[in-house]
Amino acid sequence: MMPHLLATAMFAGAMIVATVSAPLADEGDDDGVPQYVVKDDGSVNKATYQGYRRYHMECHRCHGADGLGHLAPDLVNSLKTMDYETFMEIAVNGVEANIKSTGGVMPGFGANPNLGPYLDNIYMYLKARADGKLAPGRPDRFDREELNF
Repeated sequence: MMPHLLATAMFAGAMIVATVSAPLADEGDDDGVPQYVVKDDGSVNKATYQGYRRYHMECHRCHGADGLGHLAPDLVNSLKTMDYETFMEIAVNGVEANIKSTGGVMPGFGANPNLGPYLDNIYMYLKARADGKLAPGRPDRFDREELNF
C-alpha cells in the first residue's frame, strides 16, 4: 500500500511542477516563434493577455505604457524590425549600451521569476502592438472562463 501512495504523491507533485513551469505561450510558427492571437474585436488569448500584464508589471517603467517608449526605447517600433531571437537575447541577458536615461544598462530578466517564464508572452503582446493588431490599453481576453455564482 505504501509504495502505491508514494508513487501517487510523486506523480501528483511532478504534475504540479509541470503545470507551474509550463509556458503560457501558444504554439509557435514553424521556426518556434510564439504567435499572438487577436480577434477582430481586439480581444486576445490568455498568453498575449499574460504578456500585457507582465509587461505592465515591470517593463513599462522604462519602456513606457503600451511599449511606446519613455526612458528606454519604444518597443512597438523596435519590434517592427527586430526578430524574436534578438528580442529574447536582450530580454534574457540584458544589454549595456549608450542609453543615457537609464545609465546605459538594460537588465537581463531571464532569471527573474516574475518575468523570465513570461518573456514569450511579453514578446507576443509587444509584437501584436508592433503589427498594429492590438490597440493601446488593457485588452480583453476572449478565452476567459466566466464565473458563475
